[in-house]
Amino acid sequence: MKEEQIRESLNAHWRASAAGDADAEHDIYADDAICDYPQSGERILGRKNLQALRSHHPGKPSGFEVRRIVGSGDLWITEYTIIYQGRPAYTVSTMEFRNGKVVHETQYFADPFEAPGWRSQWVQRIA
Repeated sequence: MKEEQIRESLNAHWRASAAGDADAEHDIYADDAICDYPQSGERILGRKNLQALRSHHPGKPSGFEVRRIVGSGDLWITEYTIIYQGRPAYTVSTMEFRNGKVVHETQYFADPFEAPGWRSQWVQRIA
C-alpha cells in the first residue's frame, strides 16, 4: 500500500472516530489486530473486541482534534486530543500496517498538568 493510501486511510479512520461511526472507525484494523494501552497494562486482541470495547465506553468523547500525522512505510504516528467529560486527553497512537490494515496499535494517553514556574525563562506557552 502506498503512503498516500495509508494517509487517506488514517484520515478516514480519525474522521470516523471523531464522528462516532464505530463501523467506519474500525475498518482500518486487520481482523487479528492487537491494541495496547501501556498506562493501564491492557492488550485488546482482535478488531471485534477493540470495536466492542470502544463502543461501550461510558464517557463518549465530546471533542476530537488531530494535531498531526507522521510516518512512512508501515509505521505511522498520530498525535491528537480527545475531550472526555470536559477534560482533554493528549494522545499518541502508533500504528503498524501490514497489507493495508493496522496489525498493531499502541495508544498513549496523558493528562494535562500545570507547568512549573521555575522553567518559564526557557519555554514558550502553547495552546
